[in-house]
Amino acid sequence: MSDMNNTLEEIHTSGSLGDKVEIFQSGKGNVSGFPSPALIPLRAPLLTPNAQKSRTTLCKGNRSNKEGEDSFSSPVPNPFPELIPSTLSPFVSECLLPWTKSSATQVIKVYNEDNTSRAVEVPSDITARDICQLFVLKNHCIDDHSWTLFEHLSHLGIERTIEDHESVMEVLSGWGMDTDSRLYFRKNYAKYEFFRKPLDFFPDHMVSISSETNGMVDHSQIIQTFLNSSTCPEIHGHLHAKEQSRKSWKKFYFVLRRSGLYFSNKGTSKEPRHLQFIADFSDSDVYTVLSAKKLHGAPTDYSFCVKSTKCSSARDLKLLCADDEPTRTCWITAMRLLKYGMQLYQNFIQPHQKQKASPMRSISENSLVAMDFSGQRSRVIENPSEALSVAVEEGLSWRRKSCHRLSSHGSPSTSQSSVSNIALHLAQPWFHSKLSRDEAQRLITQQGLIDGVFLLRDSQSNPKTFVLSLCHMQKVKHFQILPVDNEGESLYSLDDGHTQFTDLIQLVEFYQLNRGVLPCKLKHHCARITL
Repeated sequence: MSDMNNTLEEIHTSGSLGDKVEIFQSGKGNVSGFPSPALIPLRAPLLTPNAQKSRTTLCKGNRSNKEGEDSFSSPVPNPFPELIPSTLSPFVSECLLPWTKSSATQVIKVYNEDNTSRAVEVPSDITARDICQLFVLKNHCIDDHSWTLFEHLSHLGIERTIEDHESVMEVLSGWGMDTDSRLYFRKNYAKYEFFRKPLDFFPDHMVSISSETNGMVDHSQIIQTFLNSSTCPEIHGHLHAKEQSRKSWKKFYFVLRRSGLYFSNKGTSKEPRHLQFIADFSDSDVYTVLSAKKLHGAPTDYSFCVKSTKCSSARDLKLLCADDEPTRTCWITAMRLLKYGMQLYQNFIQPHQKQKASPMRSISENSLVAMDFSGQRSRVIENPSEALSVAVEEGLSWRRKSCHRLSSHGSPSTSQSSVSNIALHLAQPWFHSKLSRDEAQRLITQQGLIDGVFLLRDSQSNPKTFVLSLCHMQKVKHFQILPVDNEGESLYSLDDGHTQFTDLIQLVEFYQLNRGVLPCKLKHHCARITL
């Protein structure tokens, strides 16, 4: 806490920009994270095409963290290039710039998943992205741009993602003095996934093009029509709605347009005389409803609501409920885009622009080479195939040494080797030990229902086995990892012994590269941190 305040104080009291630069060059204000590939839209690219290629560094005994390494491209062109913020100096952190503008500060408290909290003094004009960058820095997290600040209103049983550009103090000013409201810091891999895979978020049967476009538009360009103020895709479909001052729910046909949310009082008619206005989003936000069945008697668990910024009572919430998760995700995503539009796209590309402008590689890293020290004289390995085989052999050697070191005194027996293999994965961020099936489902849902989000845990039904919980098609699936005896050696398998692994780390690394029997590759692990 004191280190964090000291860093903030130095940034505030530095007399000139040169002094602030010195703070960041010294490492005190460095919020640089793990580099990820440049963003490359399909057309009208925002970044220069000659992106610097990353190079693989061979490090003996070091498992690479694959979080944030997958390349991606955005199918969304930039319709308003003049709105994109200009690139800043590579020495000055973009997220900390607001702190140099204001001397007024305020203490806020931020929570994580296990409800531990940390109080921090911050400037009054700080944004949600600034808060996330600060906690990424202080908790030594890998910054893959998925860390998110959530607004959690316990007295209403709802929560939402605070957008990166939003003022945190403005959010706090809407809280009542006697309400249990919190800020949560955690992962949200789905925050901007709709920019990368829009068709996964907007099913064809829920999307049509409004008459404002004077024609049909390819659904692959659905996001661009959201960002363009002169056009608007229309989202429509059936939702359950809770009637005001009643416990009953009724199913209606809903229509979302740029002017707001409506429902039809006559079947699926979209005629103006049959559409009744529900809400617009100029002064409202969309929230996910937690425990909707228990609190409100909802017909399914896929509930959400529209809340006015002036609303403080559950009676004033516009409670809605979808029949499945993809439907709820489509409605919530569309409402976010209608409210913020181009600002969301700027939030999405901003970290990647900063990375492009300031590549996080040193000169010494660029000059690293593979070396062979096995002979009397060292030599440089110039053949890439040979360098790769050496790296694989070094990794296997490291694993064997680790197993031997973790085993008991003397020659490791079969049982001791099994204990060693178990011990290897305990410190991995993707292993969550004694986590129930429901808790695993909740954690993955919290951190984003996109393909490849996963965690490993102990099996509740069989203490000798493990379970892989994986998200695919916005559903969480569970796969049992069984021990396999191979000539006295205890191995692990997901496919009844067809593919066997010496430990869980090897299993995870394999399925990060190969889909195998799984519906998709392992991509993002659920991470929990202690603030």
